[in-house]
Amino acid sequence: MFDLETRWFVIVNPVAGSGRGLKDWPIISKLLRDHAIGYDAVFTEKKYHATELAVEAVNKGYRRIVVVGGDGTLHETVNGLFIQRQCATTDVLLAVIAVGTGNDWIRMYGIPRKYTEAISAIVAGHSFLQDAGRISYYESFVHQVRYMANVAGLGFDASVNRTYNRLKERGFYNKWLYIVGTFLMVFRFRSKRFTVRVDDKEVLRDAPVFSGAIGIGQYNGGGMQQMPHAVADDGLFDMTMIRRLNNLKVFLHFRSLYNGTIYHIPQVMFFRGAKITVESVPESPVEVDGEALGYSPFEFSVVPKALRVIVGERFAERSGQDGKAEEADRLAISSCNGTKK
Repeated sequence: MFDLETRWFVIVNPVAGSGRGLKDWPIISKLLRDHAIGYDAVFTEKKYHATELAVEAVNKGYRRIVVVGGDGTLHETVNGLFIQRQCATTDVLLAVIAVGTGNDWIRMYGIPRKYTEAISAIVAGHSFLQDAGRISYYESFVHQVRYMANVAGLGFDASVNRTYNRLKERGFYNKWLYIVGTFLMVFRFRSKRFTVRVDDKEVLRDAPVFSGAIGIGQYNGGGMQQMPHAVADDGLFDMTMIRRLNNLKVFLHFRSLYNGTIYHIPQVMFFRGAKITVESVPESPVEVDGEALGYSPFEFSVVPKALRVIVGERFAERSGQDGKAEEADRLAISSCNGTKK
């Protein structure tokens, strides 16, 4: 009889990374066995299936989940942790073996893309309590709530995400696909007028905005560093808003999106807060962790230190927050045998 509280439940997205989830699973599964990691694996079969699987896993008693997929699969899994009611989200240890195309969440935490090294990080068990974001929005005039682990994009950023996803659905797969989507949208997109409140203080009123990003993490869009100073456990969002730009300036400043110098651009504004509300005219789409959701108005609120995740050793040393897996499991077992925190 297996102890499910210390056994890993592995959620595999077979279509992640242009099918790498399926193609590379024999390699990943062998490495897991070679490292003496006990696990049970299930493949996702449809959109949002990872959410359902995460809920089922926790309800059955699993307290360790590995995501074999990309940022979207992680997003779905995180939302499953918030849906379940068996125990606190922090009682579940979450790890990622990245096979996606963007893989932005792992960049901040120093988790290697090489499978052997990613699994070694799981074995090492350096864990970190990160914040999550709660976003309320509208889709087809129906109020919705989702949770995010990394970054949400508005305006141009969200429009590029939709173009990128449409290209993938049409069978285009390439590591430069997001950049291709960006250049396609530059000539089509028109700035919108945004009103923004940060912690109930109005910071923008009916201002022309080209693009915006709100983050727990630092990276999105396949390596864009739109929130280079974001701290994942400070209880605050970092928000970057880019005022209206002409096409020439978009191209001139393109490198700044990737090298951490985005705040050197005069049209870029920076805000930080625990609660952010956004209205726009006309309505703006939003993407969260690479997933296209609904339309404005939006309300973002931080859920402090809500996710317990495996991180790379160097990140754990820099953060000064290193909850080893064994001690965290002891606390989780104690908590989950009682009531939810």
